[in-house]
Amino acid sequence: MSNQIPENILERLQHGIAIPAQPLALTAERKLDERRQRALSRYYIAAGVGGIAVGVHTTQFAIRKPEIGLFRPVLEIAAEEMERADAAGGEPLVRIGGICGGTKQAVAEAALLRELGYHAGLLSLAALPDADVDSLIAHCEAVGEVLPLIGFYLQPSVGGRVLPYAFWRRFAEIEAVIAIKMAPFNRYQTLDVLRAVVDSGRDDIALYTGNDDNIVADLVTAYLLERDGEIIERRIVGGLLGHWSVWTRTAVALLERCRREVAQGRRISSDLLSDGIAVTDTNAAFFDAATGFAGCIAGLHEVLRRQGLLEGLWCLDPKEGLSAGQMEEIDRVYAQYPALNDDEFVASNRDDWLRG
Repeated sequence: MSNQIPENILERLQHGIAIPAQPLALTAERKLDERRQRALSRYYIAAGVGGIAVGVHTTQFAIRKPEIGLFRPVLEIAAEEMERADAAGGEPLVRIGGICGGTKQAVAEAALLRELGYHAGLLSLAALPDADVDSLIAHCEAVGEVLPLIGFYLQPSVGGRVLPYAFWRRFAEIEAVIAIKMAPFNRYQTLDVLRAVVDSGRDDIALYTGNDDNIVADLVTAYLLERDGEIIERRIVGGLLGHWSVWTRTAVALLERCRREVAQGRRISSDLLSDGIAVTDTNAAFFDAATGFAGCIAGLHEVLRRQGLLEGLWCLDPKEGLSAGQMEEIDRVYAQYPALNDDEFVASNRDDWLRG
C-alpha cells in the first residue's frame, strides 16, 4: 500500500514535518468563504509547512452533512493550492484528508481523497464508539484497501474514544498504515501507541504528535522500549496539530529547533523546555482547556481573525463559539508570549494571500 505514495512524499513524512490541521473559513451567513479558505492554505505553505491536513476535526466534521455539503469543496480548494505550490518548485507537500464515519462512509471518503490526489487519510474512529477491537480492525483494513492510512487517537473530550494497546498493536500490522497521529492528551494512552508500534516491529510507521498540550516534550523525548530483549529507541518525528493552524511560522521554527537540539545529542536545553510550557499555556487559551475544550475551534478562529485571515469566529453550529472568559485568556497569552506569534509575517503577506 505504501507504494501508492511517491517515495519522496513517504520519505518526508518519515523524516518529520509540520502539518497544520486546517480550519474552515466561513462568512457571517455561515457559507464557505472561498477566498479566505484559499488564503489559509497559502499562509501555511508560505510559513514552510511540510503538508496540510484538511477535513479533520479542526475543519469541523459537520462539513460532511448533506445539507452543508462542504467536504468536497474544501478538499478541492486545499488540493488546488498545494498542487500550485508543488508546481512552483520546492519540497512537495504531503496532502492529508480526514476520514470518518462508518465503514461505508469512510471507504467513500477515502475514494474521494484518492480521486483528488491526497496521499493519505487521517482515520477517525469516533463514529464507532462501541465497536470491539476485531470490528475496528476490519473497518481500518477496509479503508486501507483504498488509501494509505494515518491512525488517529483523538481525545475523548472532543468526540474520540479510548483505544487500547490491543487495538494499536493490531493496527500497526495493517500494511496500509504509514503513520499515526497521537492526540489523546494523555501520556498513558500516548505510550500505549508507542509500545504497540515498537512491539509490532514496524519501524517504518512515522509517529506524529497531536498532543497540543505537550508538543515540545513529545518532539524531544527518546522513547526507549524493549522488544525481544532489545532496547528500541523511537521518536515522534513531527506534528499534525490543530494548534499549528495558528502562529504557524513560529511553529515551523519550533519543530526545527527541537530537531536541532535532538541531533546535537546533548541534554535538551532548559530554555526549550520552558518555551514548551509557554506553548502549552497558549494552547490552553486557544483550545479552551478550562471548560473542557468547548471553544477549541472558535479559539483558533479568533487568532486568525485578529491576524485578518478570517473575517469572524463563525462555526457551522451557531451555538459554537468562545466560552466565557476565553477571549480574556487569549488576550493574556498574546501579551505574555509575544515571541510566539507570527503577526508581522502574516501582516506583510496577507493581502497577497487574499487575492483571488
